[in-house]
Amino acid sequence: MSVGLFLVAVIGISCGGSSPSPAEPSPPAAAPSNTVWLCRPGLTNNPCETDSTAWVVAADGASTPEQAVLAKEPPIDCFYLYPTVSGQSTPNANLQIDPEETAVAIQQASRFSQVCKVYAPMYRQRTLTALLNQVDSPGIREIAYGDVLSAWQDYMARYNNGRGFVLIGHSQGARMLTELVASEIDPDPELRGHLVSALIVGGNVMVASSRDVGGDFQNVPACRSADQTGCVVAYSAFNQTPPADSRFGKVGAGSRAGEPTKENMEVLCVNPASLSGGSGLLKTYFYLEATASAPERWEAFLDLYTGRCESSGGINWLQVDPTNIASDKRVAVSQTLGPTWGLHLYDVNLALGNLVDLVRQQAAVFSR
Repeated sequence: MSVGLFLVAVIGISCGGSSPSPAEPSPPAAAPSNTVWLCRPGLTNNPCETDSTAWVVAADGASTPEQAVLAKEPPIDCFYLYPTVSGQSTPNANLQIDPEETAVAIQQASRFSQVCKVYAPMYRQRTLTALLNQVDSPGIREIAYGDVLSAWQDYMARYNNGRGFVLIGHSQGARMLTELVASEIDPDPELRGHLVSALIVGGNVMVASSRDVGGDFQNVPACRSADQTGCVVAYSAFNQTPPADSRFGKVGAGSRAGEPTKENMEVLCVNPASLSGGSGLLKTYFYLEATASAPERWEAFLDLYTGRCESSGGINWLQVDPTNIASDKRVAVSQTLGPTWGLHLYDVNLALGNLVDLVRQQAAVFSR
């Protein structure tokens, strides 16, 4: 849906016998918005406001309901960019909202509506067709990022009103957010002051070796505490040591192949279940489509996986392991796309509960 906003200036003129006072200059008219919003407060059938009530599945297969409430007046906003999902046949998608974008917004972004107002623009992303056929070029990426930048500027001009914001992106969306933070937010102290956090998942955010800053971002550091704001959480999930040709966790890999990099760089890993380091329980949530025997619903696995950041062979990743509870009837996720991709398809959902909890805590800190 395109949103148009026009400002009309009405100038009053003195009718007395004296010369009229100089008219105040009229404010410039706001340009019509070209943003197509997948999610925005007030939209009809907003996928980011799907009911988040979940069923918590225990090791014995039993499930119990976990109520969730959409925030009525959250103190902050979330700006979400979806991963590569478009099945359109061209290298760049158009701005039509297809079922793939709606589904991934529900799966990855809707639970954040418990803690923030979610804004998610459509963008002319590089499609799955281009990915599978290895079609890529700077022009394809420039089209996608141009839409993201325009949507960001639209959001700031029309909706932000000085509020704190969280950035959320996965895969291609993460790569777009990395560029947005580097060019628009990291160099701007005022904007950094409104950044609650950036959750840039599955996108190879670079930092200086053994540091929390100094690569892609000079001023936005890694999050190391839930009381910290203005920081970034980044990781890519694997359930075994990634191979040398991994697409994630390695400088110059994946979507960043061929980009110039500085020496002494590494890919950042922040464990969303234990920001300060070590291992922690991942709070996993998946939205399941309806089947012949069950309606669509959220299922939560709160003690099925642990996560910890690991490093080997120049690769940094989030190691995900099952807790191996005796007689556990739940099925662990697998490397659907192969070892070079790891658990990329599930990066966000494996720790979705941890990420929502983190944003809730950071919002409270930011609003003090």
